[in-house]
Amino acid sequence: MTTAELVLPTCTADPSGGVRLDGSWTLAGFACGLPLLPEKPVPRIDAGGLTALDTAGALQILALEAGSDTHWDGLTAGHATLLDLVRAQAARERPPPPPVPGCLEALGRRATAQLCEVRDFLGFFGEMSLAFWRALLLPHRFRWTPFLANIQSAGLAAMPIVGLLSFLLGVVIAYQGGSQLGRYGANIFIVELVSLTMLREMSVIMTAIIVAGRTGSAWTAQIGTMRVTEEIDALRTIGIRPMDMLVIPKVFALMVALPLLTVYADAMGVLGGMVMADLQLGVSFQEFLQRFPQAVSVRSFLIGVGKAPVFALLIALVGCYQGFKVAGGAEAVGRQTTVSVVQSIFLVIVVDAGFSVLFSWLKI
Repeated sequence: MTTAELVLPTCTADPSGGVRLDGSWTLAGFACGLPLLPEKPVPRIDAGGLTALDTAGALQILALEAGSDTHWDGLTAGHATLLDLVRAQAARERPPPPPVPGCLEALGRRATAQLCEVRDFLGFFGEMSLAFWRALLLPHRFRWTPFLANIQSAGLAAMPIVGLLSFLLGVVIAYQGGSQLGRYGANIFIVELVSLTMLREMSVIMTAIIVAGRTGSAWTAQIGTMRVTEEIDALRTIGIRPMDMLVIPKVFALMVALPLLTVYADAMGVLGGMVMADLQLGVSFQEFLQRFPQAVSVRSFLIGVGKAPVFALLIALVGCYQGFKVAGGAEAVGRQTTVSVVQSIFLVIVVDAGFSVLFSWLKI
């Protein structure tokens, strides 16, 4: 049937409560105009005016049926056969939707998924440990160029943001603490407050959080993109271990860079506290520096710096591990990058809390 021979499909109500169907109830006929159907099934259907019918039209017509009580008039044998086929197909039993898991089942699935995640991470850590010792025992096979490049990107390039935030953190601590110390005439104790807070806790944890958000996420995106573009498979094909090429230089570089960044953050944080102490409490730079060796012991300084290599190992491991977990396209890269940052910061804070409990138990 040509387009010129198509008749607009119509559905007209009659006084008896039924409808009369006319025109071409086909996909091509619907392109000329859709019929206006009643809102509920009807007891009588007059199909004597149907000029053409296909499965698209049959589905529309069957929506008008009121079950076995519908009376048909003027239906040709061919149209009746097509309607029976479509009706039988529509009545075929469909698989039930999957049941919605209950609260306990959902909790169990999440717990199982987290345990699998921990298992995979420990496996990655074990593989990295073997490569780590292999690099120490065979230093001539260590890849120095990626190592130095990662120190440049993770250490030197991070100095401006680490220095600025540490300076401002020292200012905030001195301002908030100085307002309380000034009430009791204990202005000089601002030295202990700023120095111990920055050197033991705040500098190292603030630096680790900045590096986790800046460097850890970048490494996840880099390795994840290499997974998507199959560059990691290409490395294995030519006989290069991805662990030796991509992970070990990053771990070594961050374990070197993060302690140095922590020392730099210590200096900038104390400088910020000195500026605020001079402006708010009248404690000059000279008085601050004279009291500083009495307020801060070498042990306190080493406690803060000693945490840095542990945090660096965690950040590098999580960043590289999440990069290797990328599967799919660009969306997966973004998703694993977000997971990397969240997990790195979470682990840094949890481990720092563990250090605090351990040092308190050891009375350090």
